[in-house]
This record gives sequence, C-alpha cells and structure tokens, in this order.
Amino acid sequence: MTKSIIVRSYAKGVDQAPRKVALVASLVRARTVADALVILAHTPKRSVAPVVKAIESAKANAINNHNVDGKTLVISTLSVTVGTRLKRFKPASRGRALPFQKKTSNILVEVTGTEKPKKKPAVKSAETKESK
Repeated sequence: MTKSIIVRSYAKGVDQAPRKVALVASLVRARTVADALVILAHTPKRSVAPVVKAIESAKANAINNHNVDGKTLVISTLSVTVGTRLKRFKPASRGRALPFQKKTSNILVEVTGTEKPKKKPAVKSAETKESK
C-alpha cells in the first residue's frame, strides 16, 4: 500500500514584487515537477530563478527526507505572498526625500507524491551458509 505524502518548501524574502513572481508561478501550478522545471527553463523572466529554487528544494526534501518517489511528484500548492517591505528614500530636488518601498515575496511550494516501496532484505539461503 502506497500512501500520498505532502512536502513543503519555503523561499522567504525574495527581492522581487509578488505580482511579478506570481506571473511565473501561475505557469506551473498543478503540474508535475518534471514538467514545471522544463517550462521554467524556457521562460525568460527574472523571477524564474527563485521559483525553480523553491521547487527543486521541495523535490529534494521529498526524495531525501521523506522517501518519496521522484517520478510521482506533483505540485499541489504554489503560492506567492507578500513579504516584508523595506522602506527607502530617493533624493529629489530642493533637498527633499521621496519615500518608496522595496517589495519582497514569500514563495510556498507543496509537492505531493507516493512513498517508495521499502525493499525487503535479501534472505541468504542455507546452501551458501554451508559452503563457507
């Protein structure tokens, strides 16, 4: 019996506006991990890099930490939320300072996959024991 496992990965404080990252995230939502990585490899946007990094991190977490089969991984959740805003000032004429905010994003990736079947240890036959 194989059971479905959900594994998470976060990328917090990505130095890009959430609207721009959400455009890329919507391309690969609810696809297999392999398909998503191929699609993102051919997408000419700056925000592709943090999304790929978060997806690959979730894939690595699933395979290495939770014993999930890498071929069955599907992106179940891919959400981009607003991160902290850094308040900055731009110098303007007559000694003024105009405020602006540097926006950041948080990316949450949840992948779902089936657990690998556990291999049973090989049983040594009585013949090999006797020959030694």
